[in-house]
Amino acid sequence: MLRAVSTGIERRALHTPFRIARGSRTQIELAVVTIRQGDAIGRGEGSVTGRYGESAEGVADQLRAIEGAIADGAGRDALRALMPPGSARNAVDCALWDLEAKLGLVQPPAVQPVHTALTLGIDTPEAMAAAAHKLKGVAIVKVKVDGNEPAACLRAIRPEVPGSRLVVDANEAWTMAQVEALQPLLAELEVEFLEQPLPAAEDAALEGFKGLVPICADESCHVTADLDRLVARYQMVNIKLDKTGGLTEALDLHAGARARGLGVMVGCMISTSLAIAAAFRVAVQADCADLDGPLWLAEDRSGGIRMGEHGLMHPPEPGFWGS
Repeated sequence: MLRAVSTGIERRALHTPFRIARGSRTQIELAVVTIRQGDAIGRGEGSVTGRYGESAEGVADQLRAIEGAIADGAGRDALRALMPPGSARNAVDCALWDLEAKLGLVQPPAVQPVHTALTLGIDTPEAMAAAAHKLKGVAIVKVKVDGNEPAACLRAIRPEVPGSRLVVDANEAWTMAQVEALQPLLAELEVEFLEQPLPAAEDAALEGFKGLVPICADESCHVTADLDRLVARYQMVNIKLDKTGGLTEALDLHAGARARGLGVMVGCMISTSLAIAAAFRVAVQADCADLDGPLWLAEDRSGGIRMGEHGLMHPPEPGFWGS
């Protein structure tokens, strides 16, 4: 089995600054992998994430280090022993899935259109209300907030999207006092769930807490082994392939979450449709999808996802990935 492996880092600009509690971004860095075997080509992508200690240089080093093993035939099961979870492994794992599908060795889970959350970045209450007005009729709206005026921002937004499912993401920016104090407002505004309010290192404070809305682990949840620690603190988990290190572990994490009675959201980093094509395979089984990463890009990959009405996302064209 002879394989040719190509890896690297790609940079893409955003059309609008993306603001969350940890800061603002105007471009992204992507790990990209191509594996050729005969006439079949598999592609994968991961989004380099500073929150998890990643840098473009470090991810590029990880990719170069694994090229020889992949060229020699290492598969997805071996990959989990050879690389830690993260964007580099995600890119390699998804490239292997794509290659195996094109060789007829695997059939990835089927895909169909899903309603994805559309995200409102952090701004003033007035600016966020104006942005929310443009999303009227969208099925799911995800609101990024920090510890500064979250109540004012949420009160300003909700009247603009009266029929939408509303998700609030604090990206680790709240205190436990804020979590407790804001419960009545979250219930009043019919927020479906609250995502990662506390820093991951401090989320033991949630153990045994009975809130009025479910709380979803994001930064606290990476792989299946995390679930036993999280099940007493959260009611949901957010599965992102850049945290799990690929689709292989993401499917295992989904099964483990369901076995423990946890709800599942499938999210993404800002990325192109190449990353979203793999995430679709888990999103079709989830309670909520948040796959709008490509919509922030100045330019996506040709043949990628397509948006319909009300936030309905259609998967990439046949042959783009996994078929």
